[in-house]
Parts: sequence; C-alpha cells; structure tokens
Amino acid sequence: MRDTPLSNCERLFLLKAIEAKKRLDGRQTYDYRNIKITFGTDYGCCSVELGKTRVLCQVSCELVPPKDSRPTEGIMFFNLELSPMASPAFEPNRQSELLVTLNRQLERCLRNSKCIDTESLCVVSGEKVWQIRVDVHVLNQDGNLMDAASIAAISALSHFRRPDVAIQGQDVTVFSPEERDPIPLSIYHMPICVSFAFFLQGSYLLVDPCEREERVKDGLLVIAMNKHREICSIQSSGGIMLLKDQVLRCSKIASVKVSEITELINKALENDRKIRKEGGKFGFAESMPKERITTLKRDDAPVEMTDVKETASDIVNRTETTTEVVPSPVLVAMGTAQVGEGIVNSWALDEDEEDEPQTEDRKTDEVMVISDSEEEEVVILHEEAQKSTKTSKQK
Repeated sequence: MRDTPLSNCERLFLLKAIEAKKRLDGRQTYDYRNIKITFGTDYGCCSVELGKTRVLCQVSCELVPPKDSRPTEGIMFFNLELSPMASPAFEPNRQSELLVTLNRQLERCLRNSKCIDTESLCVVSGEKVWQIRVDVHVLNQDGNLMDAASIAAISALSHFRRPDVAIQGQDVTVFSPEERDPIPLSIYHMPICVSFAFFLQGSYLLVDPCEREERVKDGLLVIAMNKHREICSIQSSGGIMLLKDQVLRCSKIASVKVSEITELINKALENDRKIRKEGGKFGFAESMPKERITTLKRDDAPVEMTDVKETASDIVNRTETTTEVVPSPVLVAMGTAQVGEGIVNSWALDEDEEDEPQTEDRKTDEVMVISDSEEEEVVILHEEAQKSTKTSKQK
C-alpha cells in the first residue's frame, strides 16, 4: 500500500512557509521536536519519542564463535524493521530502499565509529565471544527516522547489561542476574545522528524535518557526531551540490544538538538507575499517565497571533466589493423574473398582471365551465339561445 501523495497546493504551501522561516508545528529553523526517552523493565529495552515519531529498541546477547579474521573481538549486529503499523507506505517482508539506507547508516554510525569496546566482549579467544544484537522497531513514522533510531540504539546499549561469566579450564559458566550482577558494556563515546533537510536547491535548510517536510525536500545531510565534536560519519543524499560553508555550518549546529541530546540521555539513565536502586516502580507502564482526563489530550501547536486583526481587516478591505442594488427586475422573457440579495423581490408580478384581463373577459363573455374533463368540454350557452332551441323543438 502506498502512502497518499501531497497535492500541489500542499507542496506550494510548505515551500512558501519554509521561505518565510515558518514551520507547521511552530518550531524555529534549528529546533528539535520534544524528545522523550523511556526504559523498560528489562535491561537494554528503550523507547524514544521524537515528536510523533516513535522507535523501540531492544538489545540482546548470546555466545557465538568469533570471526576468523578477528578471533579476539565480539560481534555487533544491527537490524532495523519498518512495519506497516508505523506507516501505510511500508510493506511487510520487503527490503525497501529506505530500509537498506537506514540500516547502513546505523551500522556506520555505531559499529564503524568504534563506540563500543568489542575486545571486552571476548570470553575465550578464538572460541567464544559475545554477539550483541540491536533490534530497532519503528512504531510510528512522522519523519526523521535516522535520528530517532540512533538515539534509541545508543540509549539501549548504554542501558544494557550482559550476564557475568566464569571460565574454569574449557568450561564456561554463565550466571543469571540473581546469582551475579550483570555487567554493562564498555562504551567509549555516544555517536548521535543529526539530519538536515535542504529545500529549493540548497537555499534553505531545516533541522529535524517532519514527514511532510521530507516529502518536499531536495536533499538530506546526516552527520553522526559525539559530544567531543568528533565526526563519526557523514552522508549526503538527494543529488544536490553543497558548498563547503554549508557543511561547516551544519557541523557546528550538529555539535550543539549532540551535546544537548547526550545530556538528555545521561539524565534518563541516571533517573532509571536511581529508581532501580531505591526499589521504585519503573518501566513503560509507569511512564504513561494514568487516570487523568487529559491523558489523550493533544498539545496545541504554538501559532503566531500577532497582527492578526490588522492583517484580516486588510484582506477584507481588498476583497470587499459594493453590491449593486437593482430597483426592479429585468424581464428577459414571459414568465421570468429576477430574485436575489439586494434586489427588489417582484417575483410573479407578471402573472398577476396577466390574470386581471382574463377575469374581465370572463365577465363580458359570461361563459361558465362546468367540467374539466380532458375528453370534452361542456359549456352552458346564453339563456336566450336555450329558450329558442326549446320553442323550435315544441313546434
């Protein structure tokens, strides 16, 4: 099933709004939507909401043989799924171009940047290593899936704990969380993707484009960076030519956004760690508001209301036209008249005028119709004519 395309009016409206430096949800050019990070009851389960875009990430691990080329390093595996539940444009059991692009960007951002110490995942050199599997599920699509997926993946990896192991000779014992505390992963840095959408051949750019803005974009630039201002990966798509100054400008903006998002992730991790330590309630169910009238209330987007009355009055004055009042209708043909707002209503005047001479003719002729039958008409003649016919019959 394909998604409904944008009409020409919607496309033109979006482009005009971008030229005026305005967005549909009231954000500024470089503003992100609200980011909400929630952790589940199990370690390594994380849900990220970027506006209406929602992504769920689950991290798991298992012992597998290592690769022959790297016998002392663990394995990182990333999998991203686009289900029809997220958007009607996504088809099940089919690898679309968007899915392949997102998977490659996620691997380039997290695996190739060496953000995780893979050597610490080795249990027995050349025999057993930990394989870390990162599954990202898109629950709702409203634009900028790459940023939401990268935030969810690095948050889940930071929250994940692998089981502790013990080695005795050739035997490897894996302890449950009840027997020994699980061990967190060794993470060097947190690479986060920041997306920039370009419009009108690179004349305008927006940070964190929504789904409708992505439809009218001409190009996309994705920069993966950590809080130390180190670029982990960069990718441009769309076929537009970007200048050196534009790329440098985007990198400076990305450094600010990445530091803010990293601080938000650290705060979420610290809050979850504190609640678990105190023995409080945690998980997805506890993060949802309950027993409130405004649980499903939708937040109103901020709309600029300055100079609304003056603008409306100017528009009304330009479009307002004086209505011409016609004193009497103009009869084009018999039986027609003109009726409308601001016109003298003289409907059916001609019929009244036509009826008057007919009544006078009836009085003069003194003819009475006593039957309306369609077959024949019976007419009563004058009394004198009736008398003459009677006398002639008697004779």
